[in-house]
Amino acid sequence: MFTYVCLGTNDLSRAVRFYDPVMAALGHARCETGDEPGWENCVGWGLYEDEGRRELALWLQSPFDGRAATGGNGTMVALAAGTWEQVQGFHSAALTHGGRCEGQPGLRPHYAPDFYAAYVRDPDGNKLAAVCRGRIQ
Repeated sequence: MFTYVCLGTNDLSRAVRFYDPVMAALGHARCETGDEPGWENCVGWGLYEDEGRRELALWLQSPFDGRAATGGNGTMVALAAGTWEQVQGFHSAALTHGGRCEGQPGLRPHYAPDFYAAYVRDPDGNKLAAVCRGRIQ
C-alpha cells in the first residue's frame, strides 16, 4: 500500500542522530540517493533503488511550507520488527538518542495475544512504534 512515509523535523542533523541507531535496531540502513537532485535536505531509511522506482522508506525532512514541524495528534508510524529483541533494541536506542517513551516493550493482548510492541516519540514529537507479531524471543 505504501511506497514511503515522510515525517517532518526541525533539526535534520538531530533527527539523523536519533534515527540512525533506531532504524539500525530494526535492520534498516540509510537510503542512498546518489547524485539525484533535490535530496540535500532529506534523509531516509529503508529501500530506495532505481531513482525511487523501487521504494519502501521512511524519510525525514523540514516541511516544504517553511513552518515548524509538529507531531500529529493521533498520527503514528508502526515499524515491523522481526523479533521481540528488535522491539527492545528499538525502544532502547530511541531513549538513548533523545526520544521519549510512550509505552514500554511488551505484549499488548488487547490487540492480539502475540502483539509485542514498544512506543516512542522522536525529538520532534513524531510517534513511532515497533511491532513484532508472534512469540519470537
